[in-house]
Amino acid sequence: MASMKRVFLFVVVNILIVITISLVLSVLGVRPYLSAQGIDLKALAVFCLIWGMGGAFISLALSRVMAKWMMGVQIIEADQADPGAREVVNMVHTLARAASLPAMPQVGIYQSPEVNAFATGPTKRRALVAVSTGLLQRLDRRSIEGVLGHEITHIANGDMVTMTLLQGVINAFVMFLARVLAFVLSQFFRRSDDEGPSYFLQYMLTMVLEIVFSILGAIVVATFSRWREYRADAGGARLAGRESMIGALESLLRSTQLVEQGHPSLATFKISSGKRGGLLALFATHPPLEERIARLRRG
Repeated sequence: MASMKRVFLFVVVNILIVITISLVLSVLGVRPYLSAQGIDLKALAVFCLIWGMGGAFISLALSRVMAKWMMGVQIIEADQADPGAREVVNMVHTLARAASLPAMPQVGIYQSPEVNAFATGPTKRRALVAVSTGLLQRLDRRSIEGVLGHEITHIANGDMVTMTLLQGVINAFVMFLARVLAFVLSQFFRRSDDEGPSYFLQYMLTMVLEIVFSILGAIVVATFSRWREYRADAGGARLAGRESMIGALESLLRSTQLVEQGHPSLATFKISSGKRGGLLALFATHPPLEERIARLRRG
C-alpha cells in the first residue's frame, strides 16, 4: 500500500510539473508557436512520461533477477549446511523482523574480494540482500551486522522504489525538455522563414541536450542518494546498534586504503567511499565515510 501511494504521488507530481512547464511555455509565447508548427505538448509529455517511467520500472522489476545473474549471487537458506552462511541468513531475518518487513528477503552470497553488500528488489516482499565473500572475510560479526542493518533499512524505507520513481521523473523531463528546446533552437537557426525545418539539426540538438540534461539529472539523483544513505546509516544503527554501524563504517574506511594501493574496484555498500570536494563530489551517490561516521557519533 505504501509503495502504491508513493508511485501515485510521484506520478501526480510529475504530471503537475509538466502542466506547469506547459503553462510557462504558453505565457512566454512558446507553446502557441510550437502548436502552430504541429508540436502537441500534451502528446509529447505523455510520450516522455511513458518512456521515462516505463524504462525505470522495467529495470526495477528485473532488478532481483539481474542482480543474481550479473553478480553470480547464490541464494542461501536458513538450513544451509555451512555455519557461516547460516549465520548471515539468521542475522538478515532477525534484522528484517526488527524492521517489520512484511516478508523475509532472499539472502545471497557472491564471490568477490570487494568489501561489498547491496539490497535490491521491486518491493519489500520481493527483496534481495547480498553480501560478498570479501566482506565476510574482512569484517567481524558486529560490523557485518551493521552493514546488513543498513541494507535492511534501504528495503524498509522503500529506497529501491523511490530511486526508480525519481529516475523515471528525471528521464521523462530529460526527454521532454530536450525535444522542446531542440525544436525551438532548430527553428531559430533556420536561414529563412521559407526554409523548412532542419530535422538533422533538430536531431543533433536533441541528442546534445539530452546528454546535458542527463548530467544535470544525475546530480539530482546523486544528491537524493546521499541523503538516503544517511537515513540508512541511522536505520542500521537502530537495528544493529550504533556501535555496530560505526564499526562497520570504520572497517570500510580502513578497507578503502586498498584502493590507494592498486585496488580501484573496491566498493563500500556497492559504490566508492565518496570524496570530500571537487566537481565529482556532485555525482557521488554516497557521502564520504568520514562524514557518515561523524554524523552517527553526533546522533
